[in-house]
Amino acid sequence: MKPETAIEAHNLYLSLGSAPNRVEILRGVSLKVTAGETVAIVGKSGSGKSSLLMALAGLERPDSGKIFIEGQDLNALSHDDSARLRGKRIGIVFQAFHLISTMTALENVAVPLELIGHQDAFETAQRELSAVGLRHRFHHFPAQLSGGEQQRVAIARAIAPAPAIILADEPTGNLDEETGKEVATLLLRLPKERNTSLVLATHDSSLAGRCDRILHMKSGVGIL
Repeated sequence: MKPETAIEAHNLYLSLGSAPNRVEILRGVSLKVTAGETVAIVGKSGSGKSSLLMALAGLERPDSGKIFIEGQDLNALSHDDSARLRGKRIGIVFQAFHLISTMTALENVAVPLELIGHQDAFETAQRELSAVGLRHRFHHFPAQLSGGEQQRVAIARAIAPAPAIILADEPTGNLDEETGKEVATLLLRLPKERNTSLVLATHDSSLAGRCDRILHMKSGVGIL
């Protein structure tokens, strides 16, 4: 039986800025990711790694090309429908954590679930925080957490809606080497444990080497 396709991207072109300073960021990138697969996107700063992730998440709309998430054409969705799809089927982990400073770890995970109408949001948040080793940190604010703990909260937030896809942009970039290894191991467990596809942009060659495939980005062009 052919594996289910989680992501299909065909011939993506993306430019940012306005003329005469418009810059071509993606130049004909194509990618297919099956359910439960891990794909690393590697390349120098400015090669288009983050822009590709943002396009796959529906946060950047390409100038041309097609993106399908579980068979759903992102180009055919309205802004609101794209946001709803992202909230339920795509989890995003950023390098800078993006936690809300005035909310506890528990609230940072539970409130986004409430916003998409999830039942038992706080119970789910407790379960996912416990799964990433933060049972003892439910009521701590981000400023009271280490960088590694903040990234674990961000991962719990990403996986709480049970998404089909996790997109991670330099998830270990702000962490020391040892903490980065722990977070990487946590992320790489997800496809096996939850059949979740993982696509991550990274400068870390050892992390990339632990993925099923590597997409090399150079000047907006992707080569598998």
